[in-house]
Amino acid sequence: MIQTFSSTIRRKEMDAVLTCMVDEKTGPGELNARFIQAVKECTGCDGAVAFRSATIALSYALKALDLPLESPIMISALAPSWQYVAVESLGYKPLVLDVNEETGLVTAEIVAEGIHAGGRLLLLHETMGIVPELEKIVALGIPVIEDISHSVGSVVEPRNDADSEGQQSSQQVAAKNVGSFGVYAIMGLEEFDTITAGGGAVLIAPRRREWSALKSFTDAAPRTDILPDINSALAFVQIKEFRRNEDIRKTIYASFQHALLSGKNRTFIREHGDGSTIWSFPVVLAGSFKDAKQYASRKEIEIRPAYEDSVIALKDEELSSTCKKAKGLYLRTVLFPLYPRLGSEAVTKITKVLGTLP
Repeated sequence: MIQTFSSTIRRKEMDAVLTCMVDEKTGPGELNARFIQAVKECTGCDGAVAFRSATIALSYALKALDLPLESPIMISALAPSWQYVAVESLGYKPLVLDVNEETGLVTAEIVAEGIHAGGRLLLLHETMGIVPELEKIVALGIPVIEDISHSVGSVVEPRNDADSEGQQSSQQVAAKNVGSFGVYAIMGLEEFDTITAGGGAVLIAPRRREWSALKSFTDAAPRTDILPDINSALAFVQIKEFRRNEDIRKTIYASFQHALLSGKNRTFIREHGDGSTIWSFPVVLAGSFKDAKQYASRKEIEIRPAYEDSVIALKDEELSSTCKKAKGLYLRTVLFPLYPRLGSEAVTKITKVLGTLP
């Protein structure tokens, strides 16, 4: 059976962790600092701190922003459920937004409606590595914390807009890494995140002003909040190997996407194409999940619901009436295996199934 997920951990990663254990450098220390330097080089940020969980990272971001308790924080209905739980546990009110059916993401229009309903901050999960309307969302003037756990490495390329007469606009958007649009960004390091440390998260400050505000809190952080070296060693090699892994993922994705065109199912639109990170391969089914699962299983391929750990999965009854598009995608979207360790034989098998999927 070809599993939906498989670790990208190879000999290099194992050697790094074993060396850390042999040297008895398991707590936060030198390897944490090396990993943070690698994050800064990868994202172009001004500063970053690696914590033991995404919830801890979010708590420090909210401290730096001095957001009053009980403030409504906007999150996507298809964001991971930890966001809802963390927002509540930290003393804020989750304001759950519906999504665009073509991308599975919130749009600027949806966020504007959330602001009108009282939203004070947006926690923006860039699900499946698909880049949302970052420029338009940031232009709304609301503080944004990007969650780049799936999208790290994505780039928004420069583009020229044409005015109403077809003339080239003088306004041009510079190429930017995801994670640099909001006031802060969180990069998860959990088991199924794009870069894994076996757990934890990095809080990223893209600019000096935000880093200065954050550093005053993180300098006093207890060691129990900071990511240990044994996890940092794994994450350090992962981020160094990211481009190689991503090239493999993109090659596989292109084969899968082409195969899907011959069937009646679809995947999500990626406006930024090659600039988007490939996290997995989502398929929005035309038929039922049960039929698709049985068909794939007969071919020895495991598929699973794409949003089984999402906010709407956690709060299904409460959100079904207000987040109808998210509910539809929650019921009909599955993940097919897509990871660097897939061999050519497995890729060929999955490609055939995608083209004939009921």
